[in-house]
Amino acid sequence: MTTTAHGLAEIRALAGTDLGRSGWLEVTQERVNTFADATGDHQWIHVDPERAAQGPFGGTIAHGYLTLSLVIPLFNELLDIRGVRMSINYGLEKVRFPSPVRTGAKVRLAAVVVAVEDVAGDGVQMLLDFTVEVDGSAKPACVARAVYRHYA
Repeated sequence: MTTTAHGLAEIRALAGTDLGRSGWLEVTQERVNTFADATGDHQWIHVDPERAAQGPFGGTIAHGYLTLSLVIPLFNELLDIRGVRMSINYGLEKVRFPSPVRTGAKVRLAAVVVAVEDVAGDGVQMLLDFTVEVDGSAKPACVARAVYRHYA
């Protein structure tokens, strides 16, 4: 279910809110290959299924940064910000990749609004804890604290 916030006051009110979990998204070999082409990272553990089958993960895995980039479409399922002039991704405070995402696995995003504070320029800054979960795995694929800014 998508949470919608209209304007800065409603964004401020989200502090401490668990936004829940997105739907599942399959990480296909095609997506991994496309990401490899876009970034120039063609390491065999990502793009060579035959060699990767003999490697430490028993098959190809998604790039860590691909896993992180999936936060964008998955987060859009969880939060819809309206009634602001501009929203920006201000950065990340911490990112870790505790376990790999095997090609063909499904991932989803869990998100919690840790804090919302005022910033100069008639805006607010949101700190969010993101966890990318892998279907059937006890360990997350990615944990990150993200910083977003929204301006009236």
